[in-house]
Amino acid sequence: MATFKVRGVTAQGELQLRSINAGSRAEAEQSARQGGLRVLDIQGDQFLRPALFTSASARFDLALFAHELVALLSAGLSLIETLETLSERQEGTTRAGSVLNDLVRRMQEGQSFSSALRTFPAIFPELFIASIAASEQTGEIVPALQRYLRYHEQLGVIRQKIISASLYPAMLCAVGAAVALFLLCFLVPRFSRVYEGMEDKLPLASRWLMQWGLFASEHWVLIASLLVAAAVALPLMLTRPSAQARIGAALQTSRWIGGRIKLMQLSRFYRSLGLLLGGGIPVVKAMHMAQGLLPVRLQPAALSATLEVTQGRSLSDSLQTAALTTPVALRLLRAGERNGQMAEMLEQAAAFHDKEIAHWIDRFAKLFEPVLMLVIGLAIGGIVVMLYLPIFELAGSLG
Repeated sequence: MATFKVRGVTAQGELQLRSINAGSRAEAEQSARQGGLRVLDIQGDQFLRPALFTSASARFDLALFAHELVALLSAGLSLIETLETLSERQEGTTRAGSVLNDLVRRMQEGQSFSSALRTFPAIFPELFIASIAASEQTGEIVPALQRYLRYHEQLGVIRQKIISASLYPAMLCAVGAAVALFLLCFLVPRFSRVYEGMEDKLPLASRWLMQWGLFASEHWVLIASLLVAAAVALPLMLTRPSAQARIGAALQTSRWIGGRIKLMQLSRFYRSLGLLLGGGIPVVKAMHMAQGLLPVRLQPAALSATLEVTQGRSLSDSLQTAALTTPVALRLLRAGERNGQMAEMLEQAAAFHDKEIAHWIDRFAKLFEPVLMLVIGLAIGGIVVMLYLPIFELAGSLG
């Protein structure tokens, strides 16, 4: 049994998002319809498979696969020949080799390429499959793959920007925490023995520190066990979607970065929608597919905008009513509706906001890194000062 998120409309016209336990998507859809829901979209719930066990897609490089398809198809090979060539290059026991062998077998049995790809939803995202399915009707699979590669590359720019900006602060925090732990768990217990019997003469802060040192020296096994358990449990906890959702919700409510996170999410939504529309997918179907990329709290707004589009409203007005536009994106969308270049305008809006986000990340990193260094330096320096303050006071009294 799996849990599916089903979006739909009730008989009273109310938008609802339900979680349904079922053995397949078809069963989930049937159950939702029996419950009086007109189904609009169904998504599998990812938290049932922890990230620790979902590394299948990590072993299959989708971007490399698309690059190889473009190169071989542009050289004149047919799609079957291309897949066979790629399959022969891989070892059959690897994940990539087994996937390619299965794709070749299914296509030789008469299935379309997009249908064969749908048998591996954990590897091939819905946007990729939809782009391939649309290209099968027009016969332009190479341009569709090139559009997806541009989309993948542009998404990766902001991701790499965030990772690069996070590496130095993460290293500072790790080194600072290691030094602080060394002082608290190794050096302070030894100083506490030196000051033993002098508690009444110590300053209050130093007294507290020495008491911690005595406790650490007597219970070092317990402290070491707790540190190891925390080092193991924290990464596992952060990989759980429920924990990620809570962290994401806390960040989105922050007045400092909440707006930037929403802008990043809208940029990805615009870029995905532009990719689908550029591939020839109808706007309503494209919105149903792209709204799954938004966070849960924005998906009802996207669903409402989709319903308004089905009722004849323009895409720009529908997104504006649902608060899924920015001033720049709204003007670009209206320009795209006038000149018939909606896909291009959506990509322009995403590119504009990506540059804005990249500029903000640079400014934030330049401000945050010195502040973080100052905080870590004050924390470590405070521990050292509290260790040596009694010695300074004793030396002063002797003088």
